[in-house]
Amino acid sequence: MPAAPKLLLVDDDRQVLESMADWLRDQGLDLDTADGYGDALEALGGDHYDLLLSDIRLRDGDGFDLLEQSLRRWPQTQVILLTGYGTPDAAIEAVRAGAFDYLTKPLMDDELLMSIERALSQRKVVEENNSLKAELEKKYGLSGVVGTDPRMVKVFDMVESIADTRATVLVTGESGTGKSLIARAIHRRSGRANGPFVEVACGALPENLLESELFGHVAGAFTGATANKSGKFLQADGGTIFLDEIGTATPAMQVKLLRVLQELAFEPVGGSETHNVDVRVILATNEDLAKNVAEGSFRQDLYYRINVINIELPPLRGRVSDIPVLAHKFLKEVCEDSGRNITGFTDDAIAVMQSYGWPGNVRELQNVVERSALLGKSETIDAPDLPPDMRVGRGLSAPASFSGKTLKEALEGPERQIIREVLEKNDWNRNQTADELGINRTTLYKKMKRLGLEDQAVARGK
Repeated sequence: MPAAPKLLLVDDDRQVLESMADWLRDQGLDLDTADGYGDALEALGGDHYDLLLSDIRLRDGDGFDLLEQSLRRWPQTQVILLTGYGTPDAAIEAVRAGAFDYLTKPLMDDELLMSIERALSQRKVVEENNSLKAELEKKYGLSGVVGTDPRMVKVFDMVESIADTRATVLVTGESGTGKSLIARAIHRRSGRANGPFVEVACGALPENLLESELFGHVAGAFTGATANKSGKFLQADGGTIFLDEIGTATPAMQVKLLRVLQELAFEPVGGSETHNVDVRVILATNEDLAKNVAEGSFRQDLYYRINVINIELPPLRGRVSDIPVLAHKFLKEVCEDSGRNITGFTDDAIAVMQSYGWPGNVRELQNVVERSALLGKSETIDAPDLPPDMRVGRGLSAPASFSGKTLKEALEGPERQIIREVLEKNDWNRNQTADELGINRTTLYKKMKRLGLEDQAVARGK
């Protein structure tokens, strides 16, 4: 149960202070008192207060100074200033300085209670907004993109380095590798984090609609344009615009994009008024734009303009060691959403997932984990819970070729291959290999012994 809100009342008139404190306590409020500026600062520094009510004229200071200190050092505390010498100008000054409200003595009971209630309600809204921002950061910040593979660590470092610059960023990688998440992470870590993040799937719209979507249009610009419409670039003003599937842009659209990227200026479709915007542009593609330039389907000048900073995301099959980490992350999310109680994956299930080619990359892995968790009948996800095509995928023979074998026996070949490759990569260092495979060292030792790799390690003096 959340704690009741706590107030601090400050007034250098002892009689007024005690009288108002008694009355507020009678209304069910929990509060402390201070009879001066110094006492108030000491109290604020020693306890948590949701609301500060302070007279402006204090024996050893000024209520405006107390307001300034509170905003700087305890920003979670709302402030209401009280005075017996109120003027409209002073009220405006107080609100501009950051006070929630400014009340003139003698106070009306209902007026004071209403102001307190509104201040506490607004503080609750602020807390909810901060909580929402934290959830968004969890979902869309780098905490939403996990991985310990060196290639992903390099991506994370680059995001941190370039997030607060104005440079255009091109995110490349296969479909499903997380390009949108990276774009959001860049935005969330930039000085534009409080501004809008606008995403446009360029490949989902024909050219005429894409132009209107990006730049807007005026009424009568084309059939069906009955009113003015602001485009995505204008909506993203002060924030970030993410143009996905940029490789699908037509030559005519490429010319328009080149201009807006160079000048951050454009005219809506059918209009003559030029709009200037302050926008950070992030683009993404799963195509080889350099190849497209060589073939003449993508403008060379636009390619150079958008390829200022390139972040290349590796495919999931190129970061096999991250599969257990990602799988457990997705399992935790689906269990939280569905109320299922699934503790993890068997070693066989992990082996299948690490031997599969993942043409759909991280997005496919997420879907597979969700499906397996929702359809599974036990507390762990085992290899038979995974889609059948995964169990006869990359590195596995067709079902007829292991007729008469158990699934565990059939998986020994690809499992041995994966472990041997990682061992060789790490010069047969078992600790590093276990960490990279996402299993504990005891499990690795047992697997090496079962798969005949222990003897090879001994032969190499490891």
